[in-house]
Amino acid sequence: MSRTIPSVVFTVVAISLSAVFSYEAVAMRAGSHAGGPDGALAERAAKSRAAVKTFAKRLKGELVAAIKSGGPVAAIGVCNSAAPAIAHETSEATGWRVGRTALKLRNPANAPDDWERKVLERFEAEIARGTDPKTLEHYEVATLDGKRVFRYMKAIPVAKPCLTCHGAKLEPKLAARIKALYPEDQATGFSLGQLRGAFTIVQPLEK
Repeated sequence: MSRTIPSVVFTVVAISLSAVFSYEAVAMRAGSHAGGPDGALAERAAKSRAAVKTFAKRLKGELVAAIKSGGPVAAIGVCNSAAPAIAHETSEATGWRVGRTALKLRNPANAPDDWERKVLERFEAEIARGTDPKTLEHYEVATLDGKRVFRYMKAIPVAKPCLTCHGAKLEPKLAARIKALYPEDQATGFSLGQLRGAFTIVQPLEK
């Protein structure tokens, strides 16, 4: 699936409370990887994690402030409006395409490409086998639009705060706000510990 993106773009993929509140609880470890010298790939993976942490920290600050002032309904507005600005600044700082994706989307424009979908499905299979989703990540050298790139994904597990906006029972005002902003929303009905989605990063390896 092709996605129209500007040069050096940060594609905001499935921006949600789940990714922000889950990130700081994630115990990072080297996950599955393929292609290229381990040292070089590990270094790129480490830099990818740092970029994710920076983005998540900034967005969490915006969300916490919104929740304190207006509750979860206000936080949904932050995801819809403020997150793209934060995303753009982060992309310019790194020179990569960084975002989030999921199998069950809040914003259909942020659907995973074939590579991302396969990794997400692999994450779900690992969780079904009993793997802790907090430990799941994947990175490798791949081809995108005819060019070699480094690709990284880090699983986002559903944590307790995520259930406010992504659980099976939403407050009526919150549900109405989500429907107004995301008429095709699929990102509800989750349970604790399920896979919400993943951070996804593309680092260019050639011009």
